[in-house]
Amino acid sequence: MRRCKLSAKNISFALMIVAIGLILINGGAVQAEENSKELWAKLRQPNHVALLRHALAPGTGDPPQFRLGDCTTQRNLNDRGREQAARIGARFRDHNLSPARVYSSQWCRCLETARLLDLGPVKELPILNSFFRQYERRQSQTRDLREWLDKDALDEPVILVTHQVNITALTGVYPSSGELVIIRVSPGGDVSVIGTIKTD
Repeated sequence: MRRCKLSAKNISFALMIVAIGLILINGGAVQAEENSKELWAKLRQPNHVALLRHALAPGTGDPPQFRLGDCTTQRNLNDRGREQAARIGARFRDHNLSPARVYSSQWCRCLETARLLDLGPVKELPILNSFFRQYERRQSQTRDLREWLDKDALDEPVILVTHQVNITALTGVYPSSGELVIIRVSPGGDVSVIGTIKTD
């Protein structure tokens, strides 16, 4: 009999722990959603920019025979990546961020991501190109990007579709594929990270 009572207590305690866990998880999810709403709203304010790492493209870097403008020599989006890019565009529209000014690296996986967002014309911006295989360009290219941000009129939603190495060099954030890093640009091209939004 004593053993049964102990089991009942253990079961009650376990159920209580599970209930608390669910409350914490749900509370965390609600908080994350509230934070996400604030970040989307920031993108409607001047001097705020969304840095987007291109959607899913299996592999790392690019093949040795890589040629700019020839997608057959590059690492490209797979079907999941294309679906992901379209979903990201839908999320921008859901938050009244369409149309937007969309700039992209000249790499095929970035251009395809940018076009699949379907948020407006896509402009190629070479300073968003990957320097993964030419890391010596990291400092100068990041400086050029800061100068571009300082000079550009950031008075409407702006999305820069680029690569992990570029985003990390500018912000210190290591984004996953399809992740948004929201920044605020101050005079002089100084960048502050406001937060990140995982789109999947």
